[in-house]
Amino acid sequence: MNTQPVKEFLLELQELIVERMEQIDGRPFRRDTWERPEGGGGISRLIEDGDFLERGGVNFSHVTGDKLPPSATAHRPELAGRTWQAMGVSLVMHPRNPFVPTTHMNVRCFVAEKPGEAPVWWFGGGMDLTPYYGFEEDAVHFHAMCKRALDPFDESYYPRFKQWCDEYFFLKHRNEPRGIGGIFFDDLNAGGFDSCLNLIESVGDHFLAAYLPIVQRRGDLAYGERERDFQAYRRGRYVEFNLVFDRGTLFGLQSGGRTESILMSMPPIVKWRYDWKPEPGSPEARLYSDFLRPRDWLAEFPN
Repeated sequence: MNTQPVKEFLLELQELIVERMEQIDGRPFRRDTWERPEGGGGISRLIEDGDFLERGGVNFSHVTGDKLPPSATAHRPELAGRTWQAMGVSLVMHPRNPFVPTTHMNVRCFVAEKPGEAPVWWFGGGMDLTPYYGFEEDAVHFHAMCKRALDPFDESYYPRFKQWCDEYFFLKHRNEPRGIGGIFFDDLNAGGFDSCLNLIESVGDHFLAAYLPIVQRRGDLAYGERERDFQAYRRGRYVEFNLVFDRGTLFGLQSGGRTESILMSMPPIVKWRYDWKPEPGSPEARLYSDFLRPRDWLAEFPN
């Protein structure tokens, strides 16, 4: 199966996003290429201790193998015994300023093949936003861009993928969402390979339009020790989700991916406190009451 067009798009997307984020930060991203003994490899682009980004990474990977890890075959036993390849771009941005949200985006493709049988393939991806101090304007804008990316393909996708995102990025042991969501989808093969490729191209191409206006609005807001302390505390939830629930992290580690690249998504400064609660009526409390709950942002704030 010809996956070269997918790979070309992903490499171009990685380069575009890195170039734009370098312009914002003012410092270059490190470039790190790696190979996987079992097959394939990738390109990691990373910045640490930047002027704007405390840590940011945009990773491309294209890995192959003869045997899938348990995380992949547990729910898809028909994949057992097939050769496979997985490729994608995954990014996480952890800004230094607590008023600028952390964001995550990824687009990916999976193909499993066996002689004499039709290939099994699907696409997945999405983007989501994790603010520390909430602004309705930012939430509405981010979700509007998610909807704009999907509507040309099927107007039912945005509400479906938004709900999927709300349910996926949820910390069950905390009974709270990781952030304000966005879109998430997996196992997408409706409409054929080319149509699905066009859809992930649209999602990838809308990421900068979704995130950069928020950066421009919040990036110069003044902050102090209190805001940084709360940011570090909330980043703990990000770590908990990635290590306990995230399927991409589990797949990468179980399939022999490069650990440094997989754990690139972790924030550099994190705090945990025992049974801490925000002061009632504070901006920190408002994050919980007004933002860390499922909301139909576009219906509540129509244009």
